[in-house]
Amino acid sequence: MVRGMAHSTHTTQAPEQLALLSPAEIPVQFRLDQRTRQLGLAHIASIKAQLAALRAAANPAPAVPATTVRPSTPTRRAA
Repeated sequence: MVRGMAHSTHTTQAPEQLALLSPAEIPVQFRLDQRTRQLGLAHIASIKAQLAALRAAANPAPAVPATTVRPSTPTRRAA
């Protein structure tokens, strides 16, 4: 038996706005102490730095050509 997607009953729902819970509303098993929070943020910063280094290595900046300095020519004054 072959099922097609011609008769889909899926309806599109309106987007839902997410909000952060206040610390008092967070269940005890999900609460983090300050040390764990700091370690997590440090780990995220480390990962972001690694990703930035990988992106920089994959897309090196184009070399800037050296500028040549031309000697200025003295202007001649009319006699």
